[in-house]
Amino acid sequence: MLRSPRAAAAFAALLSLTACNASDKGATSATTLPDVEVPELSLATLQEVTKELSLDSYEGRAPGTPGEEKTVAYIIKKYQEAGLKPGNNGSWTQDVPLVEITAKNATPVTFTGGKSPVTAQYAKDYVAFSYRVQPKTEIRDSDVVFVGYGINAPEKGWNDYAGLDVKGKTVVVLVNDPDWQTKEAKGEFNGRAMTYYGRWSYKYEEAARQGAAAVLIVHDTEPAAYGWNVVESSNTGTQYLAESKDGGASQTVANGWIQLPKAKELFASAGQDFDALRDAAKKKGFKPVALTGVKANFSFDNEIAKKMSRNVIGVLPGVKRPQEYVLYTGHWDHLGRCTPVAGDDICNGAVDNATGIAGLVTLAQAFQKAGAPDRSIVFLAVTAEESGLLGSKYYAENPVFPLSQTVGGVNMDALNAVGPAKDIVVVGGGKSELDAYVEKLAKLEGRTIKAEPTPEKGFYYRSDHFSFAKLGVPMFNFGSGDELVEGGVDAGKKASEDYETNRYHAPGDEYEAITNWGGMMSDLRLYYAAGRMLAMTEAWPNWVEGDEFRAARDKSRSAAKK
Repeated sequence: MLRSPRAAAAFAALLSLTACNASDKGATSATTLPDVEVPELSLATLQEVTKELSLDSYEGRAPGTPGEEKTVAYIIKKYQEAGLKPGNNGSWTQDVPLVEITAKNATPVTFTGGKSPVTAQYAKDYVAFSYRVQPKTEIRDSDVVFVGYGINAPEKGWNDYAGLDVKGKTVVVLVNDPDWQTKEAKGEFNGRAMTYYGRWSYKYEEAARQGAAAVLIVHDTEPAAYGWNVVESSNTGTQYLAESKDGGASQTVANGWIQLPKAKELFASAGQDFDALRDAAKKKGFKPVALTGVKANFSFDNEIAKKMSRNVIGVLPGVKRPQEYVLYTGHWDHLGRCTPVAGDDICNGAVDNATGIAGLVTLAQAFQKAGAPDRSIVFLAVTAEESGLLGSKYYAENPVFPLSQTVGGVNMDALNAVGPAKDIVVVGGGKSELDAYVEKLAKLEGRTIKAEPTPEKGFYYRSDHFSFAKLGVPMFNFGSGDELVEGGVDAGKKASEDYETNRYHAPGDEYEAITNWGGMMSDLRLYYAAGRMLAMTEAWPNWVEGDEFRAARDKSRSAAKK
């Protein structure tokens, strides 16, 4: 999925990972947390696995391809060598049923009925795909309505669809939340800190609940947090869906994005001022605006294949409480073959996320050599993250190890490939109970703790930890900030921007482009310590009172105790 190129979605893992549920155990301070010794981690293993999984022969590790077969077999081999045991009742894998849909023969979107026709070319001006398992997608003479940010939040008294029947209509939606430009992380929708209401996935879900035929999100680089190149490369190839009983009939007919200049042209043709409507949509009470007389038309064919993908699971059984689990996750998949750059059409995904899988193997080796802790350690390599967190979602909803007995976990998605940092960045800070771990673990590497610099980008919702958080397991993502040991903040930001512009979700994300492994090794030491400390306590993480995930955790822990 879309994320910070260096896992800047960072250190909130520890905030939640280590939170103590007072109903299980009393509050924990930095002085009461167990001291752990971090063993020497193998740089050779980290490099070997990263290099192997990002070879062209793996063809970008797309689910359901020969690249998956090679990837799964290799991960199993490395898990076996690391001394892990099969994690799924004697099997190394968990089947994840997927539907593969590839849009073909896409027409331009034509908007007629305005002052003059507006045409948006596929890939250049718009992208679209369908979650419906059907051979052809058609939007014909569909009325077009602007629904602001497309949010329906009863608890906030906010409904951009109020008084509107959108059945059969095409809704145009803004990305992010209404208050994303607020300087502080305070406000109706947490100010500049994006909520789930701001994510593209929510926009599609709500449009479907409202009965819309199609939804087009207006792409604007700043609130989206990525350029059109990322939207285009991520949405024009094969899409993967979790297999559903209704074949996607409850979804919109088509979902997509449209370039900002083309959206402005469309609104002008309909006699509307896009900028004025965008400003109006920021305020509670905004009413949807029909682009009167304008009709949308476009279509594409769908190549459909049902395929079985796999999560790979290894476990190191605990010595005292083996029925309690600490989870390490990382996604093994990437985009496969994608938009060519200089003749290269393989998105190798070296940083994203061969490094994360290499981290799993490296940590598995270290835990085995150090000896099993009190609780069991689960190493979960999930599929189809790039297609919407499908592998982690499937595991979370069909867990091999009960979530009520899963203490917490660390997700590794795109390790720091630009060098050691002086700081640790917190995402979702204050959501969980054990800030004490932040203090203790930061001291291990002599780092300072900094708040998330770009909460408006919504990194919290962009990787596999979110699948577990939604069901109550306090599991996040953490890592380096931008203040590099060599070059400081300027060097860190420059390196991050370079990766996002030139290699993220593109063929340039190759092993040879990684020139500094020190930051990864530093972060891995923190990951090891986090999991080891959690596995050596009797504490059970929880979310703070009032957090959106607290109720799910309380319910699961209550059931476990009974």
